[in-house]
This record gives sequence, structure tokens and C-alpha cells, in this order.
Amino acid sequence: MRLAMIGLGRMGGNMSERLMKGGHEVVVYDRSAEAIQKYVSLGASAARDLGEVTAKLKGPRIVWIMVPSGKPVDDTIARLTPGLSKGDVIIDGGNSNFHDTMRRAAELQGKGIHFVDSGTSGGIWGLANGYCLMIGASPEAFKLCEPIFKTLAPSDGYAHMGPPGSGHYVKMVHNGIEYGMLQAYAEGYEILHASRDFKLDLHKIAAVWNHGSFVRSWLNELAETAFENDADLTALKGYVEDSGEGRWTVQEAIDLDVPAPVITLSLLTRLRSRQSDSFSAKVIAALRNEFGGHAVKKS
Repeated sequence: MRLAMIGLGRMGGNMSERLMKGGHEVVVYDRSAEAIQKYVSLGASAARDLGEVTAKLKGPRIVWIMVPSGKPVDDTIARLTPGLSKGDVIIDGGNSNFHDTMRRAAELQGKGIHFVDSGTSGGIWGLANGYCLMIGASPEAFKLCEPIFKTLAPSDGYAHMGPPGSGHYVKMVHNGIEYGMLQAYAEGYEILHASRDFKLDLHKIAAVWNHGSFVRSWLNELAETAFENDADLTALKGYVEDSGEGRWTVQEAIDLDVPAPVITLSLLTRLRSRQSDSFSAKVIAALRNEFGGHAVKKS
């Protein structure tokens, strides 16, 4: 198939390469001319702007966008639609809020354009291993784009979740679960690292856990690699970003009256990681000192 890929970052670039290796023709566009040239050298066709993206496609046109959530997605869609026709498809493979996805799908439906959301998991490893795709789409748009999904995903690694918005909804909860899993590993390894009784080799522990243990997983395989490269993680700062999905998952849990303490606390722990010195911790230290004369540490 012939399609376009807009956004050639760590995900969009690797996805373009995997698609080309799978026999698809890919028109690429990115704000970086250097990024465009990289994928042209691998066989892609370059577009100088979004107008040229649609001009280089024949109907039904399929345009996959991999840009940051929010305004960049809306801006990209607005610049694409003049060059699109009834029956064409826009696929948003980024981590958009499902409410925005449902709104965009409704707006584009009025113009006869299909909007597909593909929750995409796999990170930088997706090029070699394939991407897990959680897809929200009309049945006809899903069928039209299915050869693309088959190429990007490993065997049984993609599925039609339901109408537009459902793919991003499932991916949102997927990432909320990921928050909790990451936090559990982090806390366990910190306990091991802090042991006063034993000097433990975290790389060795991660390696043995990856063979037959109940806690074996791809995440723990990555932990094994990380500890092999830097046993005490001295090269890293304990500052953890969040890209929004954890917050959205917590908000959805609140809206649905579903208790989600693990995901919620995992999100709040990420926020704490960004404080070099927590004011709330200072307040607690001050109050303990006031009511009980407990020792405090001066800054």
C-alpha cells in the first residue's frame, strides 16, 4: 500500500522503516529536513509540506500522524484536510486523549473523512519486534488499513477495539497499568539496593527473575540490561516525566467511581520525583519538631 507518515521521531521514523521493509510505499514529512533525508535514503518519498503529502497520494489516501497530543494533532489535521477527499483516512498513532479523538472523528465524519486512532505500544523496540496496536475505527476504515496494521504488528499484535476513540481509550488504560508495574519494580529494587544486611547484585537478581519467576517480564528484561550497564544507576537522575495517559486514567477512574489506588499513587510518585526538596516534607519535619522535639536536618 501507499501511505504517508507525518512525524519521524523515535516512533514514526521506525514505523516508516518497518512499513517499507514490509513492502509498503511511504511518503514522509517532518519539520526536520535531516529526518526526511534519512528515510528517503531508505526508500521513502519526501514531501516538502503537508500539501505535498496529500498530493503524492491517490484515493483513498491514508495519512498516519505521529505528533505530540493536543494542539499539534489539531493543527496537522487542519492543514491536511484541504487536500483530502471523501473516503480518505487519517490515522492518529500518538497518545491522544480519547475525548479529543472522538471529537475529531465526528468533525471529520461530516466531511466524509475517516479518522482512525491506533494506540501504539512497543517503543524503540518496535522496529525489530513489531508494535502492539489497539485500533479504534469504523469497520470499513479498519478493513482498508488492515494491511498496514499487519505489517507494523507482530503476529496477533493488533485488534479492532471498537469505534473511533476506543483505541486511545484502551491505550490510556494500558499506560496507567504500566505506571503501576514500573512503580512496583522500582520499589522492589530500591529495597534490595538499600539492604543493610546484604550487598546484593541487582543485575544478577534481575537476570534470575527472568527465568521462571512470576515477576519475569519484558520490563524486567530491560531492568536486567539497565543494571548490567550501570549497577547503581549513577548516571541517571531520579526525575520521571509523564506524558499524560496516567493522569487521564486516574481521571477516568474518578469519573467512573472505580478505585485505582496503585495507578494513582504511581502517578503522584512521578510528581514527587520532580521536587529536589519537597516543601510538604519540610512542613511535616517542622511539625514533628514542634510537637515532639523530633530531630530535624537543617538545609
